[in-house]
Amino acid sequence: LNAAPERPPRQQVRFLLAPAGGDGGATELVATRVPVLADHPLVRGPRFRKLKIGAGHRLDVKSSGVFVLGIGHGNKLLTDLYNCHLTKVYTVGGLFGKATDDFSDTGKLVEKTTFDHITREKLERILAVIQGTNHKALLMHSNIDMKTQEAYELAVKGLLRPMGKSPPIITAIQCLQFTLPEFQLEIHCLHETQQYLRKVVHEIGLELKSSAVCTQVRRIRDGVFTLDDALLRTQWNLQSVQKAIGDCQLKVKTELERTLG
Repeated sequence: LNAAPERPPRQQVRFLLAPAGGDGGATELVATRVPVLADHPLVRGPRFRKLKIGAGHRLDVKSSGVFVLGIGHGNKLLTDLYNCHLTKVYTVGGLFGKATDDFSDTGKLVEKTTFDHITREKLERILAVIQGTNHKALLMHSNIDMKTQEAYELAVKGLLRPMGKSPPIITAIQCLQFTLPEFQLEIHCLHETQQYLRKVVHEIGLELKSSAVCTQVRRIRDGVFTLDDALLRTQWNLQSVQKAIGDCQLKVKTELERTLG
């Protein structure tokens, strides 16, 4: 912002001495417009010394993907979006045959197991059980009578979600790739942490009578924001940030009106 072109300094009227017409060296006061020295960069200093920037749903150091920031008034919108309890989507990579102390492939190895007996069909059965169990938890924490018209309308609109604190809930989970010993999942969830997702991979390995570690956690959607909205490191400049804010304004407003009224 401080490197951006600045508006010209304000002008003020000063009465300055100037030579009067004719001979004799006489002077007179002449009204002249001069810049206000208080607006000069060497006097004023940088225009922006502090910017209020807030972080949305955080990513830990072993994760990547969509990370939402709020600037200025955007911090209030971040709070409103948080109160919407929107679903986040991750791609999670896994590797069968190993177990570590922190459930990631970079942790301390604690166990090695066989994995030749695992098939995609067995994996997908476990995923179906996980999704069914979490669906029951979603209904319980939604605090809505499922026999009412309100519950039906919320389910149709995709707004059936816990509107308060709840444990991590997986709303959908599917296998994207399966090539032993590696696999990749797509997980839709609420109120999760990235470490929770790594633990899910570990528990899937146990359910399949093996072990598994997480090789990657990448957030591809955070509520209304997707990878298409994200800026690469090379795009961290004023013009790209301004464009990103402008492009997202409408869908943020639409989501807040739809969910919070």
